Amino acid sequence: MSPLRQRLAQVLSREDVLPIARRYFVSNGFDGTLTCIGVVVGAVLSGIPDGATVIKIGLGAAVGLGTSAVWSVWEIERAETKAEIIRMERAMLTDLDDTRIQRERSTARLLHAMASGLGPILGILIPLSPFLLEGGLLTMVEAALLAVGLGIGVLGVFGAYMGSISGQRWYVAAARMALAGLVVAVINLFLPG
Repeated sequence: MSPLRQRLAQVLSREDVLPIARRYFVSNGFDGTLTCIGVVVGAVLSGIPDGATVIKIGLGAAVGLGTSAVWSVWEIERAETKAEIIRMERAMLTDLDDTRIQRERSTARLLHAMASGLGPILGILIPLSPFLLEGGLLTMVEAALLAVGLGIGVLGVFGAYMGSISGQRWYVAAARMALAGLVVAVINLFLPG
């Protein structure tokens, strides 16, 4: 097993790593999906004439939110990890540079940042996909309705997953998360302009 795979396996076996990565993924995926629903409804109501333009706008949002998610978590986890290492060094009266502990914390930081960035990218790309079919199989309105439906579905999946790992009724958690997508779509319908 390569050193990176071995370190990744060690990091994933820690109880605190996956829950944090999961939180970042779902939280930022939620943000990305709601942003995409807002972009889609706003684009269609603004008279954007084709799906390719909606996709370009959505991709811009994906780049912005994905970059924000990766960068902010990288910096947040860097600061938190550094503070944790300093506390451990003081308690142990030793330098932990280039130790297994320091390397595992760095790998966890990378995993958290990647999960954080992947969430909003998927949360935007999945609902945008119907616009690939606009002009051929779908009209703009049909693509938008399907996109909003997919967005609501993605939110429902996030909710169902979180509900299932927390012992809640998955369908209730799915409905609560999905409702946010419907709320965003409806609010955008009533915005001026």
